[in-house]
Amino acid sequence: MKANILTVKGPKGQLTFTHHVDVAIAIGEGEITVTKKGESKRAAALWGTTTKMVGNMIEGVTKGFQERLELNGVGFRMAVAGKKLNLALGFSHPVDMAIPEGIEAKVEGNVLTVSGIDKQAVGQFAAVIRRLKPVEPYKGKGFKYVGEVVRRKEGKKSSS
Repeated sequence: MKANILTVKGPKGQLTFTHHVDVAIAIGEGEITVTKKGESKRAAALWGTTTKMVGNMIEGVTKGFQERLELNGVGFRMAVAGKKLNLALGFSHPVDMAIPEGIEAKVEGNVLTVSGIDKQAVGQFAAVIRRLKPVEPYKGKGFKYVGEVVRRKEGKKSSS
């Protein structure tokens, strides 16, 4: 701890977090205590957020986080080339995305695994990728999270 900056080091790396002045962080014997200063609603909200942020930082530097995205669709492809993610999503052009610093991307078949130590960065990068081609309910084509259930809709019926 230095002023309002908390630094967490672990086997996977190091993360820093600047907390708000409405909360106080105390490091004790094998535990970290987050307390709120004052009784305002803002202090209560920041106390809960700060507690979760510190917990996620500790989990990130020890275990890490990962998001798995599944790409379904005929002709849809993805590959990792260096620090770029190459995607063929049925557009008139290929989509090349730069992989952010501190994030790893790995492709195995039609599953993309995004991993890193910062939970927010991993989730944000996975969400940006998913937003390019979200799964559609008629044929199930597009990106979906592994384990996500997509409600399928029935198509048009022909009248005879």
